[in-house]
Amino acid sequence: MKELVNKLKGDRVIWSFVALLALFSFMPVFSASSNLAYIGHGTGNTLGYLVKHLAHVCIGFLIIYWVHKVPYHYFRAISKIALPVVWLLLLYTLLKGTVIAGANASRWIQVPFIGITFQTSTLAASVLFIYVARYLSKTKEENEPFQTSFIQLWIPVFITLALILPANFSTTALIFSMVMMLTFIGKYPLKYIAFIIGSGIAMLAFFLLVAKAFPESRFFSRVSTWESRIMNFTTDKPDEDDYQIEKAKIAIASGKLGGLGPGKSVQKNFLPQSSSDFIYAIVVEEYGLVGGVSILVLYLLLLFRFVIASHKANTLFGKLVVVGLGFPMIFQAMINMAVAVELLPVTGQTLPLISSGGSSIWMTCFSLGIIISVTKKEEEIAEEQEEKARRKEALQRLIDKELAEDDLPVDEKEEIYEEEAMYSIEDNSRNPMNAVLNK
Repeated sequence: MKELVNKLKGDRVIWSFVALLALFSFMPVFSASSNLAYIGHGTGNTLGYLVKHLAHVCIGFLIIYWVHKVPYHYFRAISKIALPVVWLLLLYTLLKGTVIAGANASRWIQVPFIGITFQTSTLAASVLFIYVARYLSKTKEENEPFQTSFIQLWIPVFITLALILPANFSTTALIFSMVMMLTFIGKYPLKYIAFIIGSGIAMLAFFLLVAKAFPESRFFSRVSTWESRIMNFTTDKPDEDDYQIEKAKIAIASGKLGGLGPGKSVQKNFLPQSSSDFIYAIVVEEYGLVGGVSILVLYLLLLFRFVIASHKANTLFGKLVVVGLGFPMIFQAMINMAVAVELLPVTGQTLPLISSGGSSIWMTCFSLGIIISVTKKEEEIAEEQEEKARRKEALQRLIDKELAEDDLPVDEKEEIYEEEAMYSIEDNSRNPMNAVLNK
């Protein structure tokens, strides 16, 4: 175990907070999945969901480990290449996407031969944040005119958001807000930011007008859901979303200070999406105000660590990458908690590292891997480069040895082969011990 920990590079505090959140997630997921278990096969056995969540978390930590080994500046070029690929995936999701749990939104694609679903908007968000950070760090000293930046920066942003918006308004709004925050931190001119915000509002209004003109189109099927959620949030009109909020508030009120105890939640049997969108309500019901505040504090400490990591980064790209990938993670957690206590309308945002779900956990871990890669110290980077050089030298020695043997005369080759044969442990006799005794 100690040897494994020593192989982990980067900010150990971030590693610790992520591990704590992931470890804590098993009890709420195991408990809250009973609703899905009854609906799925009628037995209420949640062991399968726990094993599935364990597999998702393990794969997530492997992703963190693999990604944090990659120098973060490699992602500058990768983001530019990956963005068109993401657009194709988003377009395919919009046209041929999979619908889960009866929702009228195509947000997932089925991965061939594996049978798992993947939410493409999570990948698109990470790639877009890295792309924006790359552009801002590249043009820091160039002072490009607005027309150039509009083509190189804002058109890719709006294309990405336009492909996500019809199926997921909350994710679109979150991504747009985080891009605005990233450009503000990257010292993009304020007058241009104001123009982009106005343009974004105008484009959203145009989208809604077209949706009103063609209400039967499948591309605008979610607009009525957005309207009903906003109306239910501002009024007392009963609805399915209002039912979820009421059950979530009952769960939170039942938890009181110390909670009902692990696995003793009552509202998990009535609250839809209790293991994903509303898992925070189950956490408070079972662990009380103490558990709910503890989770909130962990996310705030992680945010504070992201700020420190951004401040210590050696390059502007590194600073912006930490902000662009780290802050949305924390804001998503805050949105999830705010929905559970009815401070915001129902959005469908999960609680990072705690809610069940494969693609959300994996993309969160992908972002964390890049952030940890930024936090690696110079001596850790030097150690990795030295190890890489040693492996390259060892491989080169093997290649040189093979080439040298190929250049030898035939007689010398036969002598080498005979000498190697003398040390063979292949048993050619009746006595199986002769291979050892004769040596």
